[in-house]
Amino acid sequence: MDAIIAKLDPRIRAGWLLLGFALGGFFDGIVLHQILQWHHLLSGLADPAGSDLRFQIMADGIYHLFMYVLAVAGAVLLVAARAAGARPERTSEILRLALVGFGVWHVVDAVVFHWLLGLHRIKMNSDMPLAWDIAWLAIFGIVPLVSVLVLPNRGGPARGASAALTSIVLLAGLAAGAGPLFNGAANSIIVFRAGMEPAAMMRAVQVADVHLKWVDASGTVWAVDRVSWRGLVTLHARGALVVSTTPVIAGCLAWTDADGASSRPIQQRGIPSSL
Repeated sequence: MDAIIAKLDPRIRAGWLLLGFALGGFFDGIVLHQILQWHHLLSGLADPAGSDLRFQIMADGIYHLFMYVLAVAGAVLLVAARAAGARPERTSEILRLALVGFGVWHVVDAVVFHWLLGLHRIKMNSDMPLAWDIAWLAIFGIVPLVSVLVLPNRGGPARGASAALTSIVLLAGLAAGAGPLFNGAANSIIVFRAGMEPAAMMRAVQVADVHLKWVDASGTVWAVDRVSWRGLVTLHARGALVVSTTPVIAGCLAWTDADGASSRPIQQRGIPSSL
């Protein structure tokens, strides 16, 4: 970092680095977990955890919660520094620090989560997962870090930079919720509340006018063809907790399909395979 960034209040430096790091994590989770649906955080685990859809969704949720905590911590540091009368940061300083945090996240993700721990790869079903890992690392990790070295060091005090970054996070979250629509997913995933009888779940599916494709081992996660808005209301009224085509939520539920490791045969808990 140059001399100007070195003169910043340490809380401002840490705050923008944390926000950049969190944005990197959000970017990966939103794009890879939900929109493209190439992997979950723990897709690389062996069965039964690797094929447990509820466990995978919960792990993704904890991951996103952790990124939110980091983003809030960064915002708190920035507010505290401003309240203490710290020198306002320049636009170029914000960009440099945020890009460093963004790039560092992707380096940590590739080295630690992909290669050391083997929790997942960028594209799990690829014949060349290492090539995808390296390409993603180069574009979203190395390029941002190198760009910091060539970024012009000019510009006045930043105005509205925090609001702009917050808006990006919110808009990206809304886009993630509609992930199955962008990805052209052929299936919708329904999660019914625990304790429902198989017959009641089947009646809900029939009334919603959709066709069953498979049921997971728990008997409460069902894959059907695309659900209409009328069918969506019907399913929720009859005991569905989450349906993957619901706006804003559940985008990553459509990650799996009938050929994936998370699926199970339809013959589960007394549900006739002919239905």
